[in-house]
Amino acid sequence: MSTARVRIQQADFDLGAEVAALRAQDAGVGAVVSFVGTVRDRSEGSDVSVMELEHYPGMTEKAIEIMIDAALARFDIRATRVIHRVGVLAPCEQIVLVAVTSAHRGAAFQACEFLMDYLKTQAPFWKKETTPEGARWVDARVSDDAALARWGLASNNAGALAP
Repeated sequence: MSTARVRIQQADFDLGAEVAALRAQDAGVGAVVSFVGTVRDRSEGSDVSVMELEHYPGMTEKAIEIMIDAALARFDIRATRVIHRVGVLAPCEQIVLVAVTSAHRGAAFQACEFLMDYLKTQAPFWKKETTPEGARWVDARVSDDAALARWGLASNNAGALAP
C-alpha cells in the first residue's frame, strides 16, 4: 500500500487499511477522522446509473497536495490521506476518502471537513452522470462554494463549464 498523501486511482480502497496505515507507528495520534463519499443513485430529481470522473494526471494531485499543505498550516494535525477515484463508478461505490490524524479530535474533525470542502470546490475533477434523460456534466453547487466560504476562502465555481 502506498503511503502517499494523495492518490488518484480507478481501483477501490479499503477504509480500514488506509486508516491503519495513516496512524501506524505514531503514538501521538489521539484522533482519526475520516470521510468516505459514495456515488448516489439520484441527483437533481433523476436516477443516476453511473458517474464518470476525469482528471488531469499530475495537475490534480498537485492541487490536492496544496490543499493538504493549507490544512496542515491551519490545524494541529499530524497526517492526512486523500484518495479520489476516477473512471466509471456505479451508485453505492466509494468515490473519495479524506482521513486526518491529530492529537485531539477537534483539529481532526475541522481539518477533515476543511479538506472535503476544499476538495469539492478546488480540485480539478470533471464529473458526468448518466441518467434516463442522458449524460450531463455535474457543475459545482452554490452550497459547495458556501461551505468553503465558512473557512474564509472564496470560490466561484458554481455554474462553471465542464470541458
